[in-house]
Amino acid sequence: MVRTAITAEQLPAPVGPFSMAIRDGGLLFLSGQVAQDPATGELIDGDTGRQTEQILNNLAAVVAAAGKSLADVVRVGVYLTDMADFATMNEEYSRHFTAPYPARTTIGVAALPLGATVEIDAVVA
Repeated sequence: MVRTAITAEQLPAPVGPFSMAIRDGGLLFLSGQVAQDPATGELIDGDTGRQTEQILNNLAAVVAAAGKSLADVVRVGVYLTDMADFATMNEEYSRHFTAPYPARTTIGVAALPLGATVEIDAVVA
């Protein structure tokens, strides 16, 4: 299989040696995203709910660049710096996905890039 990098022109380039997404066969693997403003690359202002909204909008842009939508997401990984924000994240998350929902893992972590409170990655079929 040939691996192909996927980028979304409206989002800032990754700040490290990784791709926004890689297509490998029939699957698309999206790198973790924090709530970067597409215009500036800076972390947006806002709580975990607002950050979750921005992340899912950014992930939707990457998925669209690959000819897919969030409806094609089969697995999501969520990383929170404070598990007390789970309900806030979950409320915003539920606005972007419908049943049957993707499989998901939520993990508490000590810190995230740019001081974010949430990071999300995904796998798309």
